[in-house]
This record gives sequence, structure tokens and C-alpha cells, in this order.
Amino acid sequence: MTKHRIGTQEEWQAERDMLLKEEKELTHRSDELARKRRELPWVRVEKGYTFDTADGTKSLAELFDGRSQLLVYHFMFGPPYEAGCTVCSSIADTLDPQVVHLKARDVTLICSSRAPIEKLLAYRGRMGWTFNWVSTAGSDFHRDLGFAYTNAELKTFLDGEIPPTVKQMAMLSGTDVASYVSEGPGLSAYALEDGAVCRTYVTTARGLEPAMAYYGLLDRTARGRHEEGELEHWLRRHDEYETG
Repeated sequence: MTKHRIGTQEEWQAERDMLLKEEKELTHRSDELARKRRELPWVRVEKGYTFDTADGTKSLAELFDGRSQLLVYHFMFGPPYEAGCTVCSSIADTLDPQVVHLKARDVTLICSSRAPIEKLLAYRGRMGWTFNWVSTAGSDFHRDLGFAYTNAELKTFLDGEIPPTVKQMAMLSGTDVASYVSEGPGLSAYALEDGAVCRTYVTTARGLEPAMAYYGLLDRTARGRHEEGELEHWLRRHDEYETG
């Protein structure tokens, strides 16, 4: 027998109507935040970053692929990793089908990582993705945006008690904890105007949740995310789940 509160259809509808008002308020607030994001000042990218791609070395401007806007997901896949981060892989599952739709709105979406391009392309093949993936090997691109860290910067964290989920994710990526957390996830946005590249937006952590579609769906189920107290993260790569 369920322990959850049981009500009548009329009680449910009354509370649902009240909740809908709050949901609409949140939607309007989200629209306002989106407007403020668009109004942020642009920062010209002066550094000459280069990227290894499946088609050779390219500049940041060339990654736009003929469009005026570029979205880059900074995928945690460091040089010593044997496989891409599990969480980033789940995000890439959401991003991959969006590439064609974003192209229709003058936006190119790619992923970038610090591992060699050969590793990235091999893993992309395993996962069945088709988005363009570039390697920043030898570049400070991730570092300059705050998505790559030194051992000195991580010392306090590494000297402390490492959360079990961090150990788990490092193991699933085939690397040690220090190498795993030296990478960070993020999303950065760029505009190309008159040959100049400008950075327009950067986010990380829970700012990435729009690219984690499963959380938005779980938030609408009876038990929600249901992660409290779990010592291991439930996420797996899509070819590693035991249930169909």
C-alpha cells in the first residue's frame, strides 16, 4: 500500500491548477533570464586557438562551419581517460539529435575534449554519435574557460575524503581520481561577425541541466530524481544499462 497522500480527482485538480500558476511564473522568469543572457556583452576572443579535427587542424572561426553562431560542449575526456565521462556521455546523447535542428537556426553545435582526436573519434563511433568532435590537445581552450585544473588547484579536494560517486566515475572512465577531476564540463557560446569571434556565454554545473533531458522528465514522475542517499550514481552509458 502506498504511503503517499491519496486524494480525489477534485482535490488533485484544485492543487494542479495552483501548481500550474507557479509553473507559468517560472516559465515567464526563464524567458526573462534568456533575454538577459542575450543582452550580455560579447568578449572578443583574441587568442589563436587551434583544434585537431577529423578533417585536420582548424581555427575557432573555422569551427563555425559557415554559420554565425557556435555552441561548444566541453566534454570531460582527458588524455589518460580510456572512455568519455559517463555523465558527459549522457549529455551527448541529448545533444546529438539537436545538431540538425540548430543548424536550421544558424547554429553549429560541436563537442571538444583534451584527449587526442583518435580517441574521441573511436569513442564517438562506439556511442553512435554524429556530431563534430574536436581535440584541444596542446591548446589552453578548456583551461582558459575554467574547465581544466592543475594538481595544485585540486590539492585540497584530493587530500580530503573523495566522494564515492567521484571514485565511481573515475573508474568508469578508466582513469584515476586526480586525472578525472582535472577535467570539468561546460557549455560555451560564440558569435562570428565581420570575421571576429566573440564569446557570448559560458555555463557549467547545474547550468548544463537543459542538456540533461532525463532530469526534466524525471522531475515530472512520482519519485522524481530519487538520488538522495545513493552512494553510486545511477547513470551509465547508453550501451551499459542492464535493462532494456
